[in-house]
Amino acid sequence: MNGLFGVPLSGMATESKRVAVSAQNVANLGSTGVRSEGTEEDGYVPQRVLATAGPQGGVRGQTVPKSPPSVLLYDPDAPDADEEGVVARPNVQLEEEAVTQIQAQRAYEANVQVLETMDEMVGTLLDMDT
Repeated sequence: MNGLFGVPLSGMATESKRVAVSAQNVANLGSTGVRSEGTEEDGYVPQRVLATAGPQGGVRGQTVPKSPPSVLLYDPDAPDADEEGVVARPNVQLEEEAVTQIQAQRAYEANVQVLETMDEMVGTLLDMDT
């Protein structure tokens, strides 16, 4: 029975991770991005969370880099602009991150409901034994 509680708990952990990764992307929205010839040390690489099925029926959130990691923008006044006025910025869209955070919140709430229902069912089952 305890293994069943792991399913909604793993879902809650995955959605918490999804919100944290999305918040990190938003916080680094104006950071320097990675140029195609550069390495990850040259700028911020936005991440996303992939949910994969776990061995016991739950989910596991795996953080992977977003592809492409950067977009090139024309901003000649930026301190990190090249000779042509082009800068690399992380490939982060604020609208997409807002949707991701709302979806994660709703999925977290759904997992909480599943956990509460399971708790009630176990309580009812234990009451039957007495």
